[in-house]
Amino acid sequence: MPTPRLPLRAPPDSVCILRLSAVGDICHTLPAVRALQDHWPDTRLTWVIGRVEHGLVGDIPGIEFITFDKSQGWRAYRALRRALRARRFDVLLHMQMSLRASLASLTIPARLRMGFPRRYAKDMQWLFTNCTAREQENPHVMDSLMNFVATLGVPAGPPRWDIPLPAPAREFAAAHLPGDRPALVISPCSSMAYRNWTVAGYAAVADHAVENHGMQVILCGGPSAFEADFAAAIQTAARAPLDNLVGQTDLKQLAALLARARVVLAPDSGPAHLATAVGTPVIGLYAATNPERAGPWRDRHHVVSRYAEAIQARYGKMPAQLGPRLPWGTRVRDAGTMARITPEEVCAMLDRVLAETP
Repeated sequence: MPTPRLPLRAPPDSVCILRLSAVGDICHTLPAVRALQDHWPDTRLTWVIGRVEHGLVGDIPGIEFITFDKSQGWRAYRALRRALRARRFDVLLHMQMSLRASLASLTIPARLRMGFPRRYAKDMQWLFTNCTAREQENPHVMDSLMNFVATLGVPAGPPRWDIPLPAPAREFAAAHLPGDRPALVISPCSSMAYRNWTVAGYAAVADHAVENHGMQVILCGGPSAFEADFAAAIQTAARAPLDNLVGQTDLKQLAALLARARVVLAPDSGPAHLATAVGTPVIGLYAATNPERAGPWRDRHHVVSRYAEAIQARYGKMPAQLGPRLPWGTRVRDAGTMARITPEEVCAMLDRVLAETP
């Protein structure tokens, strides 16, 4: 049967979204899923998602979630095939460029199988699809995902996240951020160590927030030993007292905590994009990755970036001089890259954000 022509002339009966991970990219994907809900309310939506990430969005009404637990190895693919036995979707949106996701896509029968434009697709994703989202020029990650539904014929509009925050999560956040002082939440670590800023830098900004703005400062992060040690080092280096919640929140509690913050400070990481999703201003720290591609979607003007200088140090030319020879997603993993960002410029950005936003 031939692939349907795009954009679709009528709403499909069923759409399957394949986006397994990670938390930041789940936040980038959600507005596209919400746009499908809003524009095609009668279309049945199924989202194949990672087990951990399901804890953030799995209670959204009107979506069937099927979890894929990568820790189960090949058994995860067998479980997914079993869950989708005798199913066939009108559309599969293959929204993750990884071999794991592409192998998972083989268990999802669909007439139209859409992937990323060949120009940006990686890991041979094009072998697992029969059409692509329309071509874009150097898009932000979230815009590239919204482009999938736009290609189907769903009109673009203001992004909507509306992540449900249950009462226990809100109560947890209120207990730690009572609201008597404006709060700066610092999420210092990314899952990729080369994206992390310095202990001394975070401590200096925390002291500035407390001493110049009377802010409460909370550290948050995941349960790994590295993150626990990094947060403890920040506490030791800072003059001001800091509240340390690293490893003590689930995703719903973290989202509720970020929603009550006045400002969030983070490198390119899931919490930075989760803060965007719950409407809190973000100061993003970028040198290893391109902020125009992966910065906080609503706060790219609040990013402290040394990405151009890092590219120049790595390749001998600024990004504008390299032009199309520099792939849009280029990362700089060299030691000391993030240390190019100075505490003074981050403190100045905090002053600016507090002055500009209510």
